Amino acid sequence: MTDRVVLAYSGGLDTSVAIGWIAEATGAEVVAVAVDVGQGGEDLEVIRKRALDCGAVEAYVADARDEFANEYCMPALQANGLYLDRYPLVSAISRPVIVKHLVRAARQFGATTVAHGCTGKGNDQVRFEVATTSLAPELTSIAPVRDLALTREKAIDYAEKHDLPIATTKNNPFSIDQNVWGRAVETGFLEDIWNEPTKDVYSYTDDPTFPPVADEVVVTFEHGVPVALDGVAVTPLQAIEEMNRRAGAQGVGRIDIVEDRLVGIKSREVYEAPGAMALIAAHQELENVTLEREQARFKKGVEQRWTELVYDGMWFSPLKKSLDTFVADTQKYVSGDIRLVLHGGRATVTGRRSEASLYDFNLATYDEGDAFDQSHAKGFIEIYGLAAKQAAARDERFGNGPDLGTGTL
Repeated sequence: MTDRVVLAYSGGLDTSVAIGWIAEATGAEVVAVAVDVGQGGEDLEVIRKRALDCGAVEAYVADARDEFANEYCMPALQANGLYLDRYPLVSAISRPVIVKHLVRAARQFGATTVAHGCTGKGNDQVRFEVATTSLAPELTSIAPVRDLALTREKAIDYAEKHDLPIATTKNNPFSIDQNVWGRAVETGFLEDIWNEPTKDVYSYTDDPTFPPVADEVVVTFEHGVPVALDGVAVTPLQAIEEMNRRAGAQGVGRIDIVEDRLVGIKSREVYEAPGAMALIAAHQELENVTLEREQARFKKGVEQRWTELVYDGMWFSPLKKSLDTFVADTQKYVSGDIRLVLHGGRATVTGRRSEASLYDFNLATYDEGDAFDQSHAKGFIEIYGLAAKQAAARDERFGNGPDLGTGTL
């Protein structure tokens, strides 16, 4: 029986050529797998037909937009997933759902190998291959660009020689990956980190320099998941799409960052994630209102570790699953409304309300009706500072007290 390879197929030049390239290099039949995670572009049926026309023996297509929003974007939102405190894991969270369908197709069509179009310098090769072995240890992985010497020049020559139904003349200076959670742009002149991004880099966001009139939106959450916008019920996918539109029109969510890749190099990336960044801002503020102080402090560390694991391709790892359980538990009371003003590249919180709020007006107010007994504060401070007081007294005894004459302590 002829071996089969399932290929993560985008419908573009490189993966279209990879179908025949893999077959010639390995002797295996290729099954093309196209997964819609909200990247836009061509219809899945058009992509499916092109894969078959390019030599695939089977073509598996999946509309995974709701699955991606519900099972990947929402956990990232609940974890406030921001790598280096800025990047909302746009590409990192899409890889595991794509791999899930690759593995499903491999088992359906009897394939032994998974192929992807990643290079040997990026994070995605790790994400694809570690996720594959985490779900199906029996499968192996290959990368035509990395393992089978498929360059863009060779891809163009191959496509023209074999008369493949794919455009070969389009010259895009950037490498672009996008889905409903955001858009990632790299390479080209962006590799010089002194160069400012030009207008053609952006697609999901309008220029925030000359914004339209401010847009006010009320986001309603239940257990850390957006369920309504301005009182109109939405699914997670609809919430992201609508916030992409509204926040994108205000230029919200433009990110220009030099980040640490898993493979050890620093890389300049430009991201657009209007919906993700606006929703994360709203979610973080609702947590400020509803999470108990020590729980909130501890969650910050969990969020960072969760984000690093996801960025590093460990979505299906045991530690990530354990952290998922903690994050989910923290969302028990993260329900309520957040009012955001979207304007000039910013999503600014201007109001919060929640039946589960830990904010008590009567405790917080300095006006009449104050329920906080200030007489308790003196004794609290004495107990709270006792250990520091004892340590300071010891320093004095041993001649190690602070030098008050130098201006520093």
